[in-house]
Amino acid sequence: MTTTLKVSGMTCNHCVMAVTKALREIPEVLDVQVSLEKGEAVVSGDVPRDILVAAIREEGYEAE
Repeated sequence: MTTTLKVSGMTCNHCVMAVTKALREIPEVLDVQVSLEKGEAVVSGDVPRDILVAAIREEGYEAE
């Protein structure tokens, strides 16, 4: 299953790395692609959307 989330608040590559790391720490996540230009994260794995959003928000960014 692939989930695409809009992520706001990212301004640099450090932000991208922080969001990527937070999502990769979720055990069921198989792959993560975060794009600063598109303002989105594409996550592969069987993970409920609310868990992904919570992980991003814990890093200080907004997701929907």
